[in-house]
Amino acid sequence: MKTKLIASLIAVSAIAVAPAQAETTVSTKGGLKVESGEYSFQFGGRLMYDYNKAELNGAVDEDDFDQRRARVYAKGTISEHWSFKTQFNVDGSGIEDFYIRYSGWGKKALVTIGNQRMPFSMNAQTSSNDISILERSALTELYDPGRQDSIMLHGALNDKSTYAVGVYTDDTPDSEMGFAARYTYAPVLSDRKVVHLGLAYSDINDSSAVGFEAAAASGPFHIQAEYVDGEAGADDLSSSYVQVGYILTGESLPYKGGAFKRVAPSGNKGAWELVGRYEDGDGNFSDIELGTTDATSYTVGVNYYPHKNVKIGVNYTDGESNVSDDEGNEFRVRFQLTF
Repeated sequence: MKTKLIASLIAVSAIAVAPAQAETTVSTKGGLKVESGEYSFQFGGRLMYDYNKAELNGAVDEDDFDQRRARVYAKGTISEHWSFKTQFNVDGSGIEDFYIRYSGWGKKALVTIGNQRMPFSMNAQTSSNDISILERSALTELYDPGRQDSIMLHGALNDKSTYAVGVYTDDTPDSEMGFAARYTYAPVLSDRKVVHLGLAYSDINDSSAVGFEAAAASGPFHIQAEYVDGEAGADDLSSSYVQVGYILTGESLPYKGGAFKRVAPSGNKGAWELVGRYEDGDGNFSDIELGTTDATSYTVGVNYYPHKNVKIGVNYTDGESNVSDDEGNEFRVRFQLTF
């Protein structure tokens, strides 16, 4: 609590000492944002409330409503080259983001220090606000390093390519220094057509993984796929998924910085999206109660976006283990609001 208060006071104080002649603007589009010269402060968050019913071998393991995510963030700039972001779970379960960024070398070479998401997997780099399927793939859940205390060099080499290289430590006792890197290139990039290619690598302790990404969007249709080849100790692992979507109301899925963004309705009646995913191989299949194993699953779903900051999604996932007779499934409904 003290940390949150201090971060907010620093940001507000930075604005307060801005030059008197600077024009101050206030916006409520996408959270509360105040700008005054080179100083800025923005406050926002996300609320995701789910109903989830999951079964293992025909027996119900979960059947309840749950607060899936409830986060608030504060971010801003305190000079031309320095900025920060803090993001917390309001239930007290921990920090999501807590970092300082230096941008004095331009957009091609940003340096970020603190707790931040490591660069691995397109599915992981797509915000939970924007993912078309309500839960990330089992592949992502297994291999993604997630958010770690780290230092990262990253940026946009041009309009079509991005890179990120990070070193980090995790919460494992006696952990070695970890390394993660990702490069993306979009040979085709326009408002309604995208082709994306990506390559990623991560290595920490006795685990490593190489990830390959491919994605495309054309008008209302979008598709993405990933394949990962990994090692965990003496075990060789491999996983893949293919995900597709079609926006019935005609909008295109936005793309920025090597990842897709969520649908923005073009009319006052909202937007509708159909989605599906097939995955196979080693992964964390806990959503369908199978745990970390080698399995196969499929997901189908529909999303309704009555407003660009509101989403209602419904998913059904069914799968089976490739190494046992276990079968699992999940039905999930999400009510999402971002601000």
